[in-house]
Amino acid sequence: MAIAPELRAQILRLYQAERWRIGTIASQLHLHRDTVQRVIAQACVMRPDTPLRPSQIDAYLPFIRETLAKFPTLAASRLHAMVRERGYTGGPDHFRHLVACHRPRPAAEAYLRLRTLPGEQAQVDWGHFGHLVVGRAKRPLMAFVMVLSYSRRIFLRFSLNARMDSFLRGHVLAFAAFGGVARVLLYDNLKSAVLERVDHASGTAIRFNADLLAFAAAHRYEPRPVAVARGNEKGRVERSIRYIRDNFFAARTFTDLDDLNAQAQVWCEGDACDRRWPEDDRLTVRQAGQAERPSLMKLPEHDYPVAERLEVHAGKTPYVRFDLNDYSIPHTHVRRTLTVLADPDRVRVLDGATVLATHRRSWDRRAQVEQEVHVQALIDHKRGARAHRATDRLTQAVPAAAELLQRAAQRGHNLGSVTAALSKLLDRYGAQPMQAAVVEALARDVPHPNAVRLALERARHASQTPPPVDTPLSQRARSLDVTVQAHALDAYDALRPVADPTSDPTSDPAPKPTDPKDEP
Repeated sequence: MAIAPELRAQILRLYQAERWRIGTIASQLHLHRDTVQRVIAQACVMRPDTPLRPSQIDAYLPFIRETLAKFPTLAASRLHAMVRERGYTGGPDHFRHLVACHRPRPAAEAYLRLRTLPGEQAQVDWGHFGHLVVGRAKRPLMAFVMVLSYSRRIFLRFSLNARMDSFLRGHVLAFAAFGGVARVLLYDNLKSAVLERVDHASGTAIRFNADLLAFAAAHRYEPRPVAVARGNEKGRVERSIRYIRDNFFAARTFTDLDDLNAQAQVWCEGDACDRRWPEDDRLTVRQAGQAERPSLMKLPEHDYPVAERLEVHAGKTPYVRFDLNDYSIPHTHVRRTLTVLADPDRVRVLDGATVLATHRRSWDRRAQVEQEVHVQALIDHKRGARAHRATDRLTQAVPAAAELLQRAAQRGHNLGSVTAALSKLLDRYGAQPMQAAVVEALARDVPHPNAVRLALERARHASQTPPPVDTPLSQRARSLDVTVQAHALDAYDALRPVADPTSDPTSDPAPKPTDPKDEP
């Protein structure tokens, strides 16, 4: 059992300062006495006034120290067996505690504090922040973090995966937020950065990810991985991830991923920039970042393509599967190998250079994302597709209808006529009453549209609602129901004669010409 540092310190204080017995300490702290004894033995402490007493192990200490010097990780049980062969008669438990005081410990390693020049280095890493449920899918919530080593400016962006496209997109957005690119980017041994290390001892044979090398070449920076088991070399980003967990993510509420990223951007530009700069507490990180910005390399003139690209095969149905979901395509392109280009917001399906379909990306699972034009074209092309489409529409609106159709097929009913009748009832009564009626028909073990219609009528009579009547109207009757908009009266002002500005408004109007028939 692992002992917390606070509990270990309390055990040692009670033993040395308070002079408590081991049994009393164990009883007070609700621990086993062997646990207390092990902590005291590992610390190699004794009370100040405790006289040194000879022990059976004293005669074997030279052999024990020599053996442990050659084999520092030698198990105490094995060492006890070796000492017993040389005459030691003590028990294994007491021996194990005594050996712990003489086992050599590795010397503490000292580290130099990392100091970098402005614009020299940035550190990159992923942070895992649990999971996010999207519909039926449980996606990992990953945080891309980049930190400028000199100014300590932080860039943070969350995504639902840690694939290469999200990795490179995080770089692009970070460079834009910083206003430039550092000359060296330090990576952990991620698969997005380092694919293989041939020589772990020297670390000289490193095979980088080809996509990362192309991206680094386009932005003119040097990718540099840290040594194996040397996380201290990128301590800036490690501490930043802990800072993000405690100062941003903890106790935070958000509606979706976009909301979380919007809050992260406000936090990075606000609280994260307003904290004190570790190198000089008279300055803030924002001020240090402004001083570092002129030293960063300029961004490339053209945007680097970071969309995920994947070759997919379309089967006999007009859909391609990408990231656990199905996206519709024209039925003329089934049984082909197509290309999917995806970003966090949209999914495009291409045949060569031709874009076949553009969809909004779904982060759900087993979702069917489609365009109505694709489905309607297939229905118009195949006579039988209309019936299948009606069945899909019916089962999606009324889930219980799937079981009713199955039972009807078992009893030999015509599924086409049953589906058509149920579809008409759905159009007349709506989905919610239809679901209740289908459930009632199944409970009565009568899988037939007539049973559903009777259940709908009983529910209508019980609620005292008028019957849904479909009244066919003639063309003339439908034309009488057309709404006629009133004509604007301002248009009639244009018909009034324009007065001559040279005429006298007080003079009498010109006499009206008389008809010769009216003369006497």
